[in-house]
Amino acid sequence: MFWRIYAMLVKEFLDLVKDKKSRFVLIAPPIVQLFVFGYAATYDLNQVPIAVYNEDAGIASRELIARFGGAPAFREARRLRREAEVAEVLDTKQVLLVLHIGRHFSRDLLSGRQPADVQILLDGRDSNTAQIAQGYAQTVIADFNIAWARDHGLPLPAAELRTRAWFNPNLESRWFIVPGIVGLLTLVVTMLVTSLSVAREREQGTFDQLLVTPLTPREIVVGKAVPGFLIGVFEATFSIVMVVLWFRVPLLGSLTALYIGIVFYVFAIVGVGLMISSLSTTQQQGLLGGFLVIVPAVILSGYATPIANMPEAVQTLTLLNPLRYFLVIVRGVFLQGLDSPALLHQYWPMALIGLASLSCAGWLFRKRMY
Repeated sequence: MFWRIYAMLVKEFLDLVKDKKSRFVLIAPPIVQLFVFGYAATYDLNQVPIAVYNEDAGIASRELIARFGGAPAFREARRLRREAEVAEVLDTKQVLLVLHIGRHFSRDLLSGRQPADVQILLDGRDSNTAQIAQGYAQTVIADFNIAWARDHGLPLPAAELRTRAWFNPNLESRWFIVPGIVGLLTLVVTMLVTSLSVAREREQGTFDQLLVTPLTPREIVVGKAVPGFLIGVFEATFSIVMVVLWFRVPLLGSLTALYIGIVFYVFAIVGVGLMISSLSTTQQQGLLGGFLVIVPAVILSGYATPIANMPEAVQTLTLLNPLRYFLVIVRGVFLQGLDSPALLHQYWPMALIGLASLSCAGWLFRKRMY
């Protein structure tokens, strides 16, 4: 059995090297997309869930909180009672911004000790959104200052904003965008390679020859899956090296945790790709089927639009998307320094998706053989 699968693997790699379309898919898209997305991708802000940690019981803090609550850009999601809750809501992405008002805020303003400090803590993992949210917060503070100075006859500024960004201190957009490209490139290359695999056999007329070999359907599926899996892991490795060495994004977490995620992620993609290829009779159908999955997968991954802003039905649909889980893993490892135990809840959904899709691909393959 081992030598039969080995012969199948050699054949698959030779087909990939000899076929011009396959060589193009392996080389051109990763390089072009890496630089295009790395330098040109931008995002727009939809809404900002915030938490309020107010240690002051005075009128000034209540007025400032009311202004944040009335601003269209902000939605108060949590009211915090303890300082320890700040780390919790930011780590778990419950909010993007925490408004922290110190216990002497109202006293300082009323006694003329100006400016009185107000702190906002931002989730720097989504740097573009954080920067826009910071700008909105500065606008709210400026409006508060104007109104307070007018009502109390005091000079500007009354309150001064202090900003601290977690996970990305300088709010560099590249730190957020580029790690996500690892998932996008791996998805595109692995999906295209596997979705063309069986379809190429049918189009070239070698599928019938494959059926008369001693290979069983299970061995053929393994032989088709392993090359795509190895190529996917290689593409992910290449992208990670470029992210760290070329784009200078710090890798704070465990490389082991990252590669466990890559293994499960590529496993899931290979299963979906082989399922598409088993349904396709030509390479064109396989290519179209691959892109039919790739585009929604990117949109529903949270790469461009936060999943929390999507309708509930769409949020449920994203649970079937392996890229959703891998983006959490890659950004968590790069920016938060997470390790394997902290990412277990992201690993097992990808493993289930891979098992289900690969089993379905095997069933479809056996059905098409007999």
